[in-house]
Amino acid sequence: MWLIRRGNLSTLTREYDLGMKSLEVHNQPPPLVDYNLFRTDPVLESAVVNEGAGSVTETLDLFGARVGTAEVIEWGYLANRNIPILHTHDQYGSRIDQVEFHPAWHSLMDLAITHGLHSLPWEGDASEFAHTTRIAQMYMSSQIEAGHFCPISMTTSVVPSLQMTESVADLWLPRITTRSYDPTFRPADKKSGVLLGMGMTEKQGGSDVRANTTEAFPVNGGGPGGEYRITGHKWFVSAPMCDAFLILAQAPGGLSCFLLPRWTPDGQVNTLRLMRLKDKVGNRSNASSEIEFEDTYGELVGYEGRGIPTIIEMVNGTRLDCTMAGASLMRQSLTQAAWHVKYRHAFGSALIDKPLMQNVIADLEVETEVATLMMMRLAVAFDRAAVDPQEAAFKRIALPIAKYWVTKQTTPVVREAMECLGGNGYIEESMMPRLFRESPVNAIWEGSGNVIALDLLRAVTREPDSVKAFFVDLEEFDDANADVRAAVQRAKDSLYNTSDPEAEARMMVELLAKAWAATLIVRHGDQDLLDAYSSSRLRGHHGSHFGTLATDLPIESLARRAIPAL
Repeated sequence: MWLIRRGNLSTLTREYDLGMKSLEVHNQPPPLVDYNLFRTDPVLESAVVNEGAGSVTETLDLFGARVGTAEVIEWGYLANRNIPILHTHDQYGSRIDQVEFHPAWHSLMDLAITHGLHSLPWEGDASEFAHTTRIAQMYMSSQIEAGHFCPISMTTSVVPSLQMTESVADLWLPRITTRSYDPTFRPADKKSGVLLGMGMTEKQGGSDVRANTTEAFPVNGGGPGGEYRITGHKWFVSAPMCDAFLILAQAPGGLSCFLLPRWTPDGQVNTLRLMRLKDKVGNRSNASSEIEFEDTYGELVGYEGRGIPTIIEMVNGTRLDCTMAGASLMRQSLTQAAWHVKYRHAFGSALIDKPLMQNVIADLEVETEVATLMMMRLAVAFDRAAVDPQEAAFKRIALPIAKYWVTKQTTPVVREAMECLGGNGYIEESMMPRLFRESPVNAIWEGSGNVIALDLLRAVTREPDSVKAFFVDLEEFDDANADVRAAVQRAKDSLYNTSDPEAEARMMVELLAKAWAATLIVRHGDQDLLDAYSSSRLRGHHGSHFGTLATDLPIESLARRAIPAL
């Protein structure tokens, strides 16, 4: 604009002003910061209250306000831009095997741990809704940054496995429940708080852990809580900066579960060799590693030959968290999309006022609310399972259904939400690429789709009481309309009218998920949501993609729910 050769000064000034005006930002939404993720969620608070946990809403309100601040949101961006760095050796060539994290990661971890997200269910004064409180808080914090929930999740979930060996539990539980984040690399008994991780997968077999080749040799007879020496490897070990890990290895008595601390009881660094950090699609802020063991100190948890039943107690907890994480990613991606279309104008009006955009947002809202309802119902089942056999049986079959269904639906929801932002959603300054990269991981972690479907089939055939408990829960709410009753009946038929259960296992899970979702909506008491779900998901008045709801549904009101009301 300064290269004008002709014209007077006024012409030059006018051209300059026009140029500067082209740099002004118009038709873009304001930053979505400093908002309460609890109060602005269209279904979370009511789901908590309807499940009987209304006493924890004040806690959730305070936490929702904190994680929605501009400061915490910025931590999420920084932790993902500045990924972990592995240091295998120091400057003198000595092995150190440590991981360096950006300060934003440590801030996120400190926020989670000081609120007890790693320990709430196991604290001495835990409330009757400890799992529910924790899951709701994790759901909010994972919307801001998902990677840091991995070590938090594993630390929470490891406790039931540790409790199978009293001497191990007595030593480690007090360290877990301190609510103190201590990232220093030193022996656990000298730290103010600890974190625990897990490693099951080996190079030659992922889900088939019985193919593991890592070996464990007993010292002085071994036995529960006793010393073993471990030699082998793990192909995926999440959060290698943790203070101890549960792993599976072949002992003389068969595949067994072991606790491997980073430091041995005599104060020496244990031989856990971090070979490299995985270069992952998403989950970038979190470190995942390959580890080799060489005469590594470990303690038997449970009994020799009972490794899978021991570690599955930990896996059950992390599968609940996978469900939570899927619902969390759905909500945040839809929140970003709804915020954008509220402020973005095209062809004379805001995008949210366009009938077709309303249809897309409403359809995404239906899917996201169902995921949240599943998550909260399952969290309450975890709270009640210890004292209510019906809830324990219900949890057994509801867990694989929720894990399968919610995590499978996550990526399509996030992808469609990204499209609502157009090109703005495809650039790294947006949160959407991070959410999209994160979206597949929970369908893979802790059992891919086939593994989860087969686990459900195993429950159906070996634990029939779980099926009975599940349908008792559904049938309490299946009389809302003919669509819901028919969905429940189709789900029942899928379990018993099949010639090839394994080949049809995924179809079973899907039918069970849709029937359960419909009854959860009835339980929640939302007629608009029920009408939309029945029409689109049960009667099939729906296209292959989102945004194809029938036009006689309350589309506009469903769409406007998704907009966070600040």
